Amino acid sequence: MRKISGITMMLGLAIPLLSPIASVFASSSVASAAEVVENVSAPDVVNGVISATAVPDLAFVDVIEVSGVIDEISADAIERSLLKASKNGSQAVILQLNSRGAVVSRDRMTALLETIKASSIPVAVWVGPSGSRAYGMPAQILAVADVTAMAPGTRIGRIGVPLKVNGTNISFGKADDVLGTQTLGFLEAREQGALKFATDDRGVPVLRNMLYVLDGVTVKGATLDTVSDSVDASGQVVREATSVRFSKLGLMPRLLHTVASPPSALLLLTVGLALLIFEFFTAGIGIAGVVGATCLILGSLGAGSLPLNGVGLLLLLLSMLLCAVDVQVGVPRVWTGVGIVMYSASTFLLFRSVDGLTMRPSWITLLVCIGGVSLTFVVGMPSMTRTRFGTPTIGRDNLIGTQGVTVGAIDPEGTVRVDGAQWRARTNRATPLIDGQAVRVAAIDGITLLIEPLEGAARDYREMRKSDPPETAAE
Repeated sequence: MRKISGITMMLGLAIPLLSPIASVFASSSVASAAEVVENVSAPDVVNGVISATAVPDLAFVDVIEVSGVIDEISADAIERSLLKASKNGSQAVILQLNSRGAVVSRDRMTALLETIKASSIPVAVWVGPSGSRAYGMPAQILAVADVTAMAPGTRIGRIGVPLKVNGTNISFGKADDVLGTQTLGFLEAREQGALKFATDDRGVPVLRNMLYVLDGVTVKGATLDTVSDSVDASGQVVREATSVRFSKLGLMPRLLHTVASPPSALLLLTVGLALLIFEFFTAGIGIAGVVGATCLILGSLGAGSLPLNGVGLLLLLLSMLLCAVDVQVGVPRVWTGVGIVMYSASTFLLFRSVDGLTMRPSWITLLVCIGGVSLTFVVGMPSMTRTRFGTPTIGRDNLIGTQGVTVGAIDPEGTVRVDGAQWRARTNRATPLIDGQAVRVAAIDGITLLIEPLEGAARDYREMRKSDPPETAAE
């Protein structure tokens, strides 16, 4: 029983705990893999033309990955990467954009746009890969970039109120009215004139195609040379693209950037609070307390950079407090139900919308959190508490046979005072007990005392033999 309850509780907490951690290492692995693939010298077929190895004498193009909500960490990283690229002799910078919103202030975002616009080297924006989105203030980066393109299956829009760069509102031309509240795919954005130098009707499906888009483009007085054409011995035209250098966040900045997203912050806060509640009902400080404190710290750092709703945060804390009330008795009751309902409501209200974009976590995240909390506080943690505090090693079997007094009526459950302490109790038989009635402890079920009335209680045959007079026994 101890193993089953422990596995159940850990399963309920491990599912939400592993999600943000896995996303950090997965994103690092994907980014590293992408860097290797882009630098491999392997021929590709693009638009019917063979693309071979990278040309060593062409200047590099730097690629900056911009993924997730734009926070202070990612904004600083973009600015530092632009400065580094200009000093390292790069001929252009490509921002690989996939962001549904920004949590920095409008002034901070304006400063970022001004830095991009004033960059000494050309800056291109590629919304990709397929399925990526550029919404809210991040979508306005396309308006100040020198070259913009989109992969098929991507969308941009819902920019909200345009920012002012150098005192002038950013503009997408005739697409301003549409992009303010709606979204556009590649073909629609091209027809509306929202993109710059996107000449391929099929879009830019992969990052390497972005190098072909940049080739020959004159920006800021410089003509980009990113592709070299040659003819091999068989007469086949070979297009050789320049190499790219990826600029990515380090492990710690990436971790802080990951926890600053609504799903990660909610998951870490939930796991941290639940583990601390569990540790509170155990003896000493163990691994659960350390992990819980770490998750709570990371979750607080992430939530602190997001637009928090005070009502949602209060509901989250109260829900954990109500669930803890029933943990101490080892039985899920009405308070557990109320706590789960309040927690469910807090997941919808915890984060405020930004520029008309909802910051609420996805339905998958909500289901994982609500399901994990329900599994933990309804099954796992009460079972673990009953198992821990119901063991004979702490001397509770000594209560069997002791007398006490009921505190309120017991029919069939209630409270009894034994040796000056109050215990959760249940009648050993169907007979209801009144307030102040003398009782005796007949057995223990976990941390619940099974009691019976002092008068009229059944006696063990061994006790009867000890208490009966000799002559009665002779008869």
